[in-house]
Amino acid sequence: MLVFAFLIVILFAFYLFYKTKYIRSNRLVEKKWLSAKSNIALGLFVFFFGINSLFVSQSTGTYIVAAIFIIYGALFSLIGYKKYKHYLPFAIEEAKELDMQK
Repeated sequence: MLVFAFLIVILFAFYLFYKTKYIRSNRLVEKKWLSAKSNIALGLFVFFFGINSLFVSQSTGTYIVAAIFIIYGALFSLIGYKKYKHYLPFAIEEAKELDMQK
């Protein structure tokens, strides 16, 4: 499906974007927060890649690999979302403290 291919490309671009921001950041909590965002993007990338593979080929091997990708991607996204929610208040606080020092 063309929609899944488009989502896969966009999510991979988001993953690269957040990893680049992670490398460039000097703030500790912001790095963890950006890492969580990249985990979400990577998990959704793998999830939609698994769903897309179901439409491309229909064999037993494809179903097994697609199921693994879908489960792994969903778990990775869920863990990334929980990390994102956890680090968001700390990242906001860190940003406010650094803005007050300037």
